[in-house]
Amino acid sequence: MNIFISNEIKEKVPCTKLIVFKYSVVPEETSSSLWKFMDETIIPAVKLQLETTNVTELKNVSSSRKAYKAFGKDPGRYRVSSEALIRRIKQGKDLYKINTVVDTNNLISVESGFSVGSYDAGQINGDITLKLGQAGESYKGIGKDSVNIENLPVLCDNDGPFGSPTSDSEKAMITLNSRDIITLIYVFADDENITALMEKSEQYIKKYTGAENVDKFIVD
Repeated sequence: MNIFISNEIKEKVPCTKLIVFKYSVVPEETSSSLWKFMDETIIPAVKLQLETTNVTELKNVSSSRKAYKAFGKDPGRYRVSSEALIRRIKQGKDLYKINTVVDTNNLISVESGFSVGSYDAGQINGDITLKLGQAGESYKGIGKDSVNIENLPVLCDNDGPFGSPTSDSEKAMITLNSRDIITLIYVFADDENITALMEKSEQYIKKYTGAENVDKFIVD
């Protein structure tokens, strides 16, 4: 399975990159050590930032919103998932607890400010390309009704679109039965230390999901 970024995406936002992790894992319902880290370290750090900075002005949230505008999508109506998670923290709401893979995915997203997506590789047909959704295209989001993906950066396989930095479809969602995982960090910034982000994210994935056979690389 290869992963690509379409020319249309690169023309509109040349700095677009994907940090990719492929790994094997047996997801569990929760990780007490992950949530201890979230509750005692990550969430307090985010709240401290938000005392002086608006959510939309956080560095990597801001760059992702600018990318959406360049793609022709309203970032206020179709928020990147990192912004949505951080807004929950600002509102004093609990973050969702899904399973160890998705929760680690969200940990990376909240800390970095970039949207992160995790997908069941066993449900993906062929290569993956990040491209722009076409007019009239939509899919059923996880826990949501139909998501309008026109002008949204979307992951597509041979069967069509299945994921985006805003909301993923049910096609490749992670369940406790998933075994082979692809986790992507959607990077819409030029000045990010990609190597450091990749290394820290790999540490989280190994520590909190028990991932094995981790392969990591950058698509740009």
